[in-house]
Formats: sequence, structure tokens, C-alpha cells
Amino acid sequence: MIKPLWAGAVWSILWYIPIVLLLASCSPSETPQQAAVGNLAVGGAGTITGDSGLTGTVIAGADSELAFPEKMRQVLSKALIPGDLSRRIMAAAADGPNFILDLLACLEGDPYLWRLVDKAHPLPEGYEPEDLVELTGGAYQINRRGLMLRRAAANALTAMAYAAKADGVVFLAASSYRSYDYQVEVYARNVREDGQEEADRLSARPGYSQHQTGLVLDFGPIDDSFATTPAGRWILSNAARFGWSISFPDGYEAVTGYVWESWHYRYVGPELAAFIDTYFDGIQQYALQFIHEWENIR
Repeated sequence: MIKPLWAGAVWSILWYIPIVLLLASCSPSETPQQAAVGNLAVGGAGTITGDSGLTGTVIAGADSELAFPEKMRQVLSKALIPGDLSRRIMAAAADGPNFILDLLACLEGDPYLWRLVDKAHPLPEGYEPEDLVELTGGAYQINRRGLMLRRAAANALTAMAYAAKADGVVFLAASSYRSYDYQVEVYARNVREDGQEEADRLSARPGYSQHQTGLVLDFGPIDDSFATTPAGRWILSNAARFGWSISFPDGYEAVTGYVWESWHYRYVGPELAAFIDTYFDGIQQYALQFIHEWENIR
């Protein structure tokens, strides 16, 4: 389980206690999957009933009046989580309180750590991080001056770089924060060189780039060879411990919209990185789509 929530999340936890008690009260003969995905309907006076015989508390908050299993079903469907993975997530949610506590731990922090930024979900117009700091190297190398990350990401990069250096591995920071205007140049260059269709596989349109969050670092070399370097192998195995997650993994272009980028990592924080690995098979896009739908479902 991901580390417990701190005091700021106590109220959120108390809000979910009835759900946890409901899930824990499943009869021994009933599998967690059956308990979670049974045909539940909203009943009166804040209860839920269903053909499984379960009765429990409805999730009643400012943003939802759905029973927990029904909300899970709808969120997984809207988030386009594939069937087998969706069933495993439902089972994990029904198996005990860990899933919901881990989710709440992710939501307790900076919302930009879990903000969905992809081809369909842009950043707010004019967005620019307020806490950018310049990368200075030290335990890692930089390929040019002026590279910047948000402070939390920069600190996490330094911690990860020292751990890697202890194993004889040194990183090269090659590309980091990009402003909207800079992304205009990057995208236009790709269109000129490769054409519109190919450019959309290789780079984000302005306003839709994870780089603009200030939470993304491209490690060098920025090409497929990075995956087989000592740095590439080390980061893939250890990044989550320091809050980093690969954004565009191999074989998931249909999901992310972008070709495999073994060098592109986004800082999401240790809680969310563990959440991604524990419940979503390490696929950042699936986890961010899930959280996006969870926060917006009505």
C-alpha cells in the first residue's frame, strides 16, 4: 500500500468509511468482483440495495450521488480502461480500503501532478508554472543552460540522480519545461519536416504538451537508443521510487496518441507513481484518465 494520508486527508477518509465497511461486509461465498460489480441500484434514505443482498451507504458528496461500485463502473468505462485491467481494478477496490485510500493520497497533493494533459485535454490558456527553477546539474549532467523544472520535480530529479550515481549511472538532462510559444516552434518544425500526420505522432500541439507543466524531463540521448543505455535501463526500473513515470511506453501509441518515447518521464509524485504501478500496470495514461473521470463524473 502507498504511504498513509496525512492529517489533511482525515475528513476525506471519514467520508469513505461507510464504503469500506460495505465492501468488507461481503459474504464469504461472494467474490470481491461479484460484490463490487453486482447489479446495485440507489435506494432510499441514503442506502443501496441490489440483487446481491448488499445494503450500504451511497457516496453522497458535493460531486456525486452514486453508489461506490456504480461510480467505479462508470469511471472505468469513461476512462476507456480495457476489460481485463478494469476487472482487476474493480476487484482491488472491493478487496479492502487500500485502493480508495491510495487514490485519496494521490488527490491530496498538487492537482497538476495528476492533471490529464493529452491530445484531447489541454492546459488552461496561458498556463505557466510559478515555481520553475533552473537545473544546475551536479549528480546529473545538463546538455545546455536554461533547462527548468518545477521545484518538486527538480528536487526529485536530484535525489534520483544521486541514487543512480551510487550505482555507477549518470543521467543527462536534455529537455525540460517548454513554454507555449516554444512549443509553437517545436510543433511547426515537426510539421515542416515530417508532415502534419507524422508530426502529431511525434509532438504535441501548443497548449497540449506535458512539457508545459514543468514536470517533464527528456533524458538524453533523445532517441530510441536511450532505452538500452545504462541510464535508460536504470530509470525504467527505479523512476517510480522517486515519483517519476514514463509517459509514452512502448506498444501504447493507440492509448497515448504518441510513439514510444523511452526518454520522456513525467514527475507525478511518489504516491501517484506507486498508484500507477500498483493498479494500472505502469501505464500513466490509464491512471490519469481514471482520475480525470473520477473527479469530473456527476
